[in-house]
Amino acid sequence: MFIKKTHSLCPICKSVLEADIVEEEGKVWIKRTCGEHGTFRHVYWSDPVMYHRFARYDAVGSGVSNPQNIASPDSCPASCGLCNNHHSQTLLANIDLTNRCNLNCDFCFANARACGFVYEPTFGEIVSMMKVLRNEKPVPAPAVQFSGGEPTMRDDLVEIIKKAKELGFPQVQIASNGVLIAKDPDLARRLKDAGLSTVYLHFDGVSKETNPYIDIHTKALEHLSEVGLGVVLVPTVIRGRNDQELGDIIRFAADHISVIRGVNFQPVAFTGAASDEDLEKSRITIPEVLECIEKQTNAIVKKDDFYPVPCVLPFSDLVEAYTGRPQVRFTAHQHCGAATYVFITKDGPVPVNRMVDVESFFAAIEQMAETLKKGGTINKYKALLEGVRRLHESFKKGEQGNTTEFWKLIGKTLIGQNFDALREFHWNALFIGTMHFMDRYNYDLERVQRCCIHYATPEGKLIPFCTYNSGPVYREQVWKKYAKIKE
Repeated sequence: MFIKKTHSLCPICKSVLEADIVEEEGKVWIKRTCGEHGTFRHVYWSDPVMYHRFARYDAVGSGVSNPQNIASPDSCPASCGLCNNHHSQTLLANIDLTNRCNLNCDFCFANARACGFVYEPTFGEIVSMMKVLRNEKPVPAPAVQFSGGEPTMRDDLVEIIKKAKELGFPQVQIASNGVLIAKDPDLARRLKDAGLSTVYLHFDGVSKETNPYIDIHTKALEHLSEVGLGVVLVPTVIRGRNDQELGDIIRFAADHISVIRGVNFQPVAFTGAASDEDLEKSRITIPEVLECIEKQTNAIVKKDDFYPVPCVLPFSDLVEAYTGRPQVRFTAHQHCGAATYVFITKDGPVPVNRMVDVESFFAAIEQMAETLKKGGTINKYKALLEGVRRLHESFKKGEQGNTTEFWKLIGKTLIGQNFDALREFHWNALFIGTMHFMDRYNYDLERVQRCCIHYATPEGKLIPFCTYNSGPVYREQVWKKYAKIKE
């Protein structure tokens, strides 16, 4: 069954090709034909029912009002930085601080140690990249993540974090393997004092077989917990290697809820060369990850508990209507990722949609936003009260009887305008998400144009994540162009 048209790449020559998204043999596929290399068909999503459920949340944004490039519609993905064809703002910016690393993992997304040269932008170049992000309009980029390589190998990391806070980033993160944090407890303190918000810790499993660095990670978590610096675990999920431990990883996170704020599963992306055998053996899709989670948690967390990123757009509309100020809009493509929250209670984990009927909850938020837009300042408080009444109805429809804490939280946030109350939600709940970055085999240009995670480069460009790492592979071009030291 034909679903829609899009554009993709030839996985051999990377030419841009017309492509079809189709439903066949109980899966969703992306199909395209290259005049030189023939026809290709690769799995796009493994569950058509979930694909169509997520498709209901399709929401195309208006992009940035100060694009870096004015490009023709058929120039993607070769015309980056962010151009007038791009439909989303920057929700999270990545800046590679170095390609040096103190580990030699057999699977490395960035292929960091195999480059044959050292890429390490100067402090001044990094500051310039951050300024580009904060100058984005109509809303400055709210979050920056320093990555690599291993960012803690830079001696000036603390100063870089301080500068990020000085420039106004509300959220500052690092993506780390935890080695130096485990060795040096004072590093955790210095990172926290500098203004670091979160450590995204590479964490592939809870056993030595899946995670040879589990002892390092445990020690790093101990040091981060001591200073109150939150962690998100980031497992790269590879079929046959660690997909049997996804439930155990969630249980590990729940057992360390005082320091771990979330788990962000990343199904493997084949950013280098891969054979059909590699794809068949190791590829795992978002629905398959969620099926593993459901099975391995004994259905405490179910596949249907997860929603796509654009589902939270009503919250942006509500805040924008109430404050009169533009807000960051979560217009990532609905098939890029999935997420939920699980409350960790004394009686065990409880997914948020056991406490509230999510569909009616979002509908109530959307109605509140619409009422505020029409009602003017004098009616804002009345609109909020009416909206909270509708929210209360969505709580009563939830499966879980006791929603008192969640109700108090929403009341304090919406009526009392105490947005600090949201921190209680974050500290008492565990985020569980999955983001499947694309490679040349499942590349969908429509997803690229909706990407909300952008890389900043020393030449001042902002490049969507899956274009930077796949497709034209800007990462390799940027690293080579700005290489400082030849190894």
